[in-house]
Amino acid sequence: MLDGQERFVASGPLRIWTERFGAPDRPAVLMVMGSAAQGVSCPDELVARLVERGVQVIRFDQRDTGRSSVVDFDTDPYTIADMARDCLAVLDGYELESAHVAGCSLGGILAQWLGVHAPGRVRSLTLISSSPMGHNPGPARKRAQAGEPPDPDDLPPPAPAFLAHQALGLPPGVESDVALFRVFNGPVRPFDEPAARAMLELALSRATDPSAAANHHRAVWLAEPTLHAPLSSITAPTTVLHGDQDPIYPLAHGKALAAAIPGAVLHVVPGMGHVFTSPGLPEEVADLIRL
Repeated sequence: MLDGQERFVASGPLRIWTERFGAPDRPAVLMVMGSAAQGVSCPDELVARLVERGVQVIRFDQRDTGRSSVVDFDTDPYTIADMARDCLAVLDGYELESAHVAGCSLGGILAQWLGVHAPGRVRSLTLISSSPMGHNPGPARKRAQAGEPPDPDDLPPPAPAFLAHQALGLPPGVESDVALFRVFNGPVRPFDEPAARAMLELALSRATDPSAAANHHRAVWLAEPTLHAPLSSITAPTTVLHGDQDPIYPLAHGKALAAAIPGAVLHVVPGMGHVFTSPGLPEEVADLIRL
């Protein structure tokens, strides 16, 4: 089992659970996971491969997930920008001036925010299975759910398999999460169900309030002007990693993201869906993270 050092850091009044791997004198990689995802959703195999590449790795539970603080969203609503500032608080907690930032899905949007609004803290960006910051996926998704033709100006909505899974309305729990991750995995690469199940069971066992993670979705829909800053202002060396089987953000999202950032390199990962639940994929992704 991978051996990390756990620590809580402060982000304003919140406590953020973190875990660091590798020698503290090495350059740091901050792994920022997606909506409702705990730090432990970043696979140990991915972390270990990065450490082998000569860096330290920090993963963390975003607010409202895992062991980090739970927020009363009705009383104290927060935005995507607030979640991005939690990332800066993690760097501050480790006294790191800057880090390589690798963000997955919503974490990729937080990473973009850092690249735009805190460029001095970002050594490089790796944006994984994500979409351009400020893009509103709602209209395209509603048209797809209603069976209406797409607007040619829209980025494509989620795949029919994901929309069909959503329509099932499965009750919350490990079994429904495993079924969701099977859809996230995509149809091409094999789905490592035992590994996914073990991660999801671990996440459930360590969550202070499992229902609080749904607040991330609420935060996505709150107006936040800083999300509309141009991605063309990003100066950090950037790699966009995107699977050609992503059921949440089809490949066009990754292409649009790479096109919006000067000098960004797009790396399409054949057969990859939206998560790292296929054998060998965590190590493959780790080798592609920009350092």
